[in-house]
Amino acid sequence: MNKHLALNNGVRIPRIGFGVFQSSPEETAAAVETALHAGYRHIDTAAGYGNEREVGEGIRRSGVDRADVVIETKVWVSDDGFDETLHAFEKSATKLGVGQIDLLILHQPMPQHFERTIQAYRALERLLADGQVRAIGASNFMPHHLTALRGQTQVVPAVYQVELHPYFTQSAVQRADAELGILTQAWSPIGGITFYLGSAEDRRSVLDDDTISGIADVHGKSPAQVMMRWHLQ
Repeated sequence: MNKHLALNNGVRIPRIGFGVFQSSPEETAAAVETALHAGYRHIDTAAGYGNEREVGEGIRRSGVDRADVVIETKVWVSDDGFDETLHAFEKSATKLGVGQIDLLILHQPMPQHFERTIQAYRALERLLADGQVRAIGASNFMPHHLTALRGQTQVVPAVYQVELHPYFTQSAVQRADAELGILTQAWSPIGGITFYLGSAEDRRSVLDDDTISGIADVHGKSPAQVMMRWHLQ
């Protein structure tokens, strides 16, 4: 299986990335360094995570060539707007310690002021045209938000990041993305921040699901490994 995927503009990114959501700044640099030593080459962070500076530190400490690492980050909704998003890029690039960001996406839409979201995406288009980012996209948009975005902008998003795992497959979203040539990217691919099973009084993580655990036992793998294989296949 090819370890990389080609985006709609030809940029290639690894199939599996390392995310640092809920990773404290004190732990992030070491986590990123360890991930890169383990073979990861795609690091996903966000301005809203508060750990971009430490992601950059971890990449530098790892000794891995910057050109071999795909850095993805996100513009927080408070920075929606054309000039605001251009400034958000500068802030993120400075914290990460890089001159170019590989994948820059909008973290979420601003439905009550959607024109600011449109302007934010147009700023991403400018950054892409200027070579300051290599690919652009969006995250957590509802289908009608994406439709409205596409109707008022020029560049089809390269990536659309949504919650996606065996208990939330987003089939309709994936089909719509595929028709437009957009790569669907999963956040929480192992259901790690959400509980789906059991009643409100007896919720448990998908990592404790009997079906997934049973498959893991048969193959001598962990539940997390089973879910990652589900994504890959």
